[in-house]
This record gives sequence, structure tokens and C-alpha cells, in this order.
Amino acid sequence: MKYLISRVITFFSVLLFSFSASAGHHGKDIVDVASENGSFTTLVAAVQAAGLVDTLKGQGPFTVFAPTDEAFAKLPAGTVESLLKPENKDKLVAILTYHVVPGKVMAADVMGLEKATTVQGQDIMITKKDGKVMVDNATVVATDVMAKNGVIHVIDTVIMPK
Repeated sequence: MKYLISRVITFFSVLLFSFSASAGHHGKDIVDVASENGSFTTLVAAVQAAGLVDTLKGQGPFTVFAPTDEAFAKLPAGTVESLLKPENKDKLVAILTYHVVPGKVMAADVMGLEKATTVQGQDIMITKKDGKVMVDNATVVATDVMAKNGVIHVIDTVIMPK
């Protein structure tokens, strides 16, 4: 029952995020849009710990496949805390930059891709299955959340570089 309630809350928060996205965030950068949403507190904390705030507030454009707090909660216990430690900054940067593709790739464009090269340097695989778009092993749950320096697509799982 607790799991079901959690899923319902996540669904509505993503739905609310999608509606607020359609209202437009063109005056705010990717970090501000994610910060103000409330579903990305872990992602924002990780971006801060990795020293990537200024980059993601920069001109861009960037496409961010943004895992929700629930996506981070799926990781093994202690993983997030470990990654946020200063001695693991390089690993954290690699994981976070694996979620970012240079340029502004809208959902319609993603549908035509089989892979995309990330800022980290490796390719993420893009597949379509049962009407859903998958990025590696993550499902895209909301798309085309606009920011002044790019676009955010919300995913339900943290993806990891090889």
C-alpha cells in the first residue's frame, strides 16, 4: 500500500511538473527549473556537490535526462551519500554528465534517435517499447520541460555510464 501511495504521489508530481512546464520556464535556467519543482532535490544536491551548477546555468543549450528523487531512492542504500562525498566527486561528475546531451533535443527529435552522445562522452541508448521511450534502462515519464538554456526530460531511474 505504501508503494502504491508513493507511485500515485510521484505520478501527480510528474503530472504537475508537466503542466507547469507547458506554462513555460523560458526565463529560468535548467538548475532553477529543477530546483523550483521539488521533485529533484537529490539531483540538485548532486549537481551542487559535483560543482556543475555554473555549467548547467550557462548558455547551453543542454538536454538533461533528469532523474526524480524517487529514481535516486531506487539506488542501493548509501549510494547517494557515498557519491556526495568530496573524494567521489569525479565519479559523481561522470554520472551526472552521462545524463546530459549537448544541444536542445526535443521529445519529437528523441523519437528518431537510437542513441545520443552525452557530455560525459559515452552514448546513451534510446529505445521505444510499448509506447514508452527508454533511455538506457530508464523510462521517460515527462518531456519537453523548457528552460532558457535547454530542455529537461524526466526519467524514473538513474542511468549509469558503462
